[in-house]
Amino acid sequence: MTKPTPFIAGNWKMNETIAEAIALVEALKAEIQGVSGVDIAVAPTFTALDRVAGAVKGSNIQLAAQNVHWEKSGAFTGEIAPAMLSEIGCAWAIIGHSERRQFFGETDEGVNKRARAAIANGIGAIVCVGETLDEREAGKTLEVVGRQVTEGLKGMSAEDSRLLVIAYEPVWAIGTGKVATTAQAQEVHAHIRQLLKAQFGDEAGAAVRIQYGGSVKPSNAAELLAQPDINGALVGGASLKAADFAAIIKAV
Repeated sequence: MTKPTPFIAGNWKMNETIAEAIALVEALKAEIQGVSGVDIAVAPTFTALDRVAGAVKGSNIQLAAQNVHWEKSGAFTGEIAPAMLSEIGCAWAIIGHSERRQFFGETDEGVNKRARAAIANGIGAIVCVGETLDEREAGKTLEVVGRQVTEGLKGMSAEDSRLLVIAYEPVWAIGTGKVATTAQAQEVHAHIRQLLKAQFGDEAGAAVRIQYGGSVKPSNAAELLAQPDINGALVGGASLKAADFAAIIKAV
């Protein structure tokens, strides 16, 4: 079976003012003009989403949000509803990033509710999973990631899976410069693939893209992306430099 179209997404986290975000996306557009065969997205801060939406219009770059709530509206201070993101032009939302889990107490149950709400509103869900260093050293990687996938995707159908992406990000490799070896990454991706096939059927499960995240750089991107079950990357720090992010995109 042919691999699904690779998907490279840049998570800008809490970086870049509106002016800086526009400058970054303009530089990126120039770097990747004419690049095809790969899906590309950037996830700016909420304040920059609307302006970046205008800047990427007509380009090969899609817009992603860094979070989304499950309710349509209401007393949820600091949250944002799926329809609000759709209105701006967001095609994707990152959900359950390890920083959201670690610093803001997000749970597998909450990730599931956010992801299902996004998909129900036509927004693709990039659902993040990954183990801590302690969990890896205790030999619990597949158990932890398996639980996060199973609980995070609970109640989703094969139809829903068309708007689903899984991002495997070993927490110990995010922003640390440490990278899972290609073998370590592929082992976890293959495990996730089996869980997807079990839930959605072989064909739909094989079509869901599984990104790798965790200190992805131009120097290691090609080797990671060559693995059979790695279908892209969720890039943090390197996505803040247009040339580096473009090099990762071109490594596809």
